[in-house]
Amino acid sequence: MTSSESSGLRRANDPPVLILTSLAGGAKHGHALLKDIESFAGVRLGAGALYGAITRLEERGLIEPLESDDRRRPYQITSAGTRALASVMTEMHDLAEIGASRLKLSWGVS
Repeated sequence: MTSSESSGLRRANDPPVLILTSLAGGAKHGHALLKDIESFAGVRLGAGALYGAITRLEERGLIEPLESDDRRRPYQITSAGTRALASVMTEMHDLAEIGASRLKLSWGVS
């Protein structure tokens, strides 16, 4: 089992991966997460998918809520979340490199 599998993260368009990627850029509340994810990934998450994934990520200790002065609750990535995201990004990068090599593509990515 890879470390991304043990953290419950699976694929690039998986809501937990998208949420962690967004939070790696800074703390955000739900609506801001939805907008950011749509802007960088072109994925429109529904509220149910977003908040279900937030609950699972929080239960796993990969994100945590921050104090808020209004009804919106911001979240931030934890150090465990950063490690899990780095692991899944490394696995995605490695897979992309193998695929590109087999397709004889050159992206200039290393």
